[in-house]
Amino acid sequence: MSHSPDGQQQPYRSEGPYQQQPPYGDAYGQQHGQQQAQQYGPPYGQQNAQPHGQQSQRYGQQYGQQAGGPYGGQNTQPYGEQDTQQFAPQYEQQYGQPHEQPHPPQSEEPRRPSRVRRWVIAGASVLALAGIAALVMNHYEIPPFTDKGEAVSFGQPPAGGDTGGAAVASPPPNSKMSMPTGPAADFKNSMTLSDGTHVAVTTLTGKKSGFKGKVWVWAPKEYNDPKFAKSGFPVMIALPGGAGYPNNYWMGTDLGLQSSISKWYSQGKSKPFILAMPVLNPGPDDKGVYWDGSDIPGQPKMGTWLTDDVPDLMRANFRTIKSRDGWAYMGSSTGGFASLKAVLKHPEKFKAAICSGPDIVPDSSLWKGHDKEKAENNPELLAKALIAKKGGPDVYLAFQVGTNESNKNTLPNVQKFIADYGKGPIHTNLRIIQGGQHNAKTYVPNMGEGPIQFISKVMEGPVE
Repeated sequence: MSHSPDGQQQPYRSEGPYQQQPPYGDAYGQQHGQQQAQQYGPPYGQQNAQPHGQQSQRYGQQYGQQAGGPYGGQNTQPYGEQDTQQFAPQYEQQYGQPHEQPHPPQSEEPRRPSRVRRWVIAGASVLALAGIAALVMNHYEIPPFTDKGEAVSFGQPPAGGDTGGAAVASPPPNSKMSMPTGPAADFKNSMTLSDGTHVAVTTLTGKKSGFKGKVWVWAPKEYNDPKFAKSGFPVMIALPGGAGYPNNYWMGTDLGLQSSISKWYSQGKSKPFILAMPVLNPGPDDKGVYWDGSDIPGQPKMGTWLTDDVPDLMRANFRTIKSRDGWAYMGSSTGGFASLKAVLKHPEKFKAAICSGPDIVPDSSLWKGHDKEKAENNPELLAKALIAKKGGPDVYLAFQVGTNESNKNTLPNVQKFIADYGKGPIHTNLRIIQGGQHNAKTYVPNMGEGPIQFISKVMEGPVE
C-alpha cells in the first residue's frame, strides 16, 4: 500500500496517479466489479476496480472473462494460461475477493547487457591499473618493467668474460681503426632510447689521475650495423657546465643530444659520434669553489682524468680511430672552457671542440698561489703558444653564444679570443644565437646549424 499526500491509504499502483482504467475483462468483469463496490464499498468502486493498471493484456483477457475483478490489462505475465484458469477462481471462492498478483520477477534477458558492460568496465579498469603500475615500476627501476641496470657490452665480451672461443679479427697494419684494447668495462644500462640504443654507465678509476668517478657512454645505432662491423668511429667527449657532479647532464635524453647526433648524421651534417660523458669535477660546488676541470695542485687531477683516463676507457671498449682525426670535445659553460683547454693543450691528441657559452680563462679560486700551473691551463696563453710553434697541428674550434647569456661578457670575450687567436693553425667558427640563454636547451638545437658541421668536415669516421 502507499499513502497519498493527505495520509489516506490508497491501493498500490506502479504507474503513479490513479486514473480510471478500462475494465480488465468483458461485461462480466464490469458487473463483478460493481457488485464488489456495492458489497464492500471503496476501494472497489467503479473508478478503483482496476488497481494495478494495464499490466498484463493476455492474463486479463483470459481470466477477466471468468472472474472479472482487477486482472485485465497487462498483469498476467507471471502466470501461464493454465494457472490462471485453475488458481484464480478458487482463490475468489475461498476468500471472497480477487486474487492480487505479486509483482512479476525480472526477466533474465535484460541482465545480459548489464553483465557484459560490467565485465568490460572491470577489464578496462584492470588494464588501466596495470598500465599505471608498469609506469611506476619502470620509474623506480623495478624489473621486469625496465631494462635499467642490465649489462651493456656494445658488441664486446662482457666485463670479465671472453669471446666464447671465437677469434677476434685484427685490422690490417695500415688500418685507420683501432679495435677495443680491453679490459671490458662493467657498463650498466642507464636508459634505452627509442631507436634501441643505450646510454650506459660505468665507474672508472683512472690509472693516470687516480680519480674514481662515473662515465656515461652512448654509441649510435650505426655502430652495431653489420655494414660498419670493421669500422672505427669518432669519439666526442661531452662535458657539462657547473660542477658537473655527481651527474653529467648530457647523459639525459631530455636534452636530445644523442637523438640529435643520429638525426644530424642522417641529414649529412654530422659524423656518427660515440659519446663519452664523464663527471667534470670531483664534487659539487661548495660555496663557489670549483675545479675548472683541471689539474690544480693539491686537488684531484681532473685535467688528466678528462684527457687521458676517459679516452683510454673509450679505446678499451669501442672500435675507435687511431689518429686525432677521430677525437673531439664539446661542452657548455665550464665544460666549454675545459673542452677549449683540452684541445689547445693537447692538439696532438684532439682535433676539434664545440664550445658553448664558455669561460675563456681559468677562474677557480683554488688556483691561488699556483700562478705557473694556472698559466699552463689558460686557453689564451695556450693558443698563443700553438700559433708561435711552427708546423703545429691544426685545431678547429666552433663557438656558439647566446645574446642573452647570464654573463654579459661571454660574447665579447669569445669575439676577442677569435680576433686575437683565430689564425694560423687555429681555425674558428662563431654562431651567435639570437635570444639564446646560458643553458644546454639553447645550445643543442643550434649545434646542428653550424658547429657540428664545422668540425665534422675535418674529422674522420667511420673508417676501416
